[in-house]
Amino acid sequence: MPAYGFTTCLWFDGQAEEAAAHYVSIFKNSRLGGVTRYTEADHGARVGAVMTVEFEANGQKFVALNGGPQFTFSEAVSFQIHCADQDEVDHYWNRLTEGGEPGPCGWLKDRYGLSWQVVPVRFMEMVSDPDAERVARVTRAMYSMSKLDLPALERAYAGE
Repeated sequence: MPAYGFTTCLWFDGQAEEAAAHYVSIFKNSRLGGVTRYTEADHGARVGAVMTVEFEANGQKFVALNGGPQFTFSEAVSFQIHCADQDEVDHYWNRLTEGGEPGPCGWLKDRYGLSWQVVPVRFMEMVSDPDAERVARVTRAMYSMSKLDLPALERAYAGE
């Protein structure tokens, strides 16, 4: 049986359409897609209310589902955003923490409770260095941060 790729389904309690529009406004290469609505066949749902919204964020396919209050997001699942530079880190951090909350070490929760990791690609390169002391310095610096500060991480990496 052929595989046709993956679509991540995000469960919301009435905010699916709002969340999809929010994410599309933040990421490049994004668009809103089809919307399905609840019908008479859907027990307990208001007829005509949005059931799902398809969208792409940065080329990744998602469906936002208005499933109700039974399930919420947790840090057990997060999305990593690999950033080219500090400007990208700042952009995604600032937009995703609007109405949300910053966390430690580049993690945050957005206004819907979804967890994100905003990470410079260069940071991943630094912590993959075979020099254990460089890695330890960068790691210690990262532990002291909320939003990752690439210039400060570079200074720690260099031993400054």
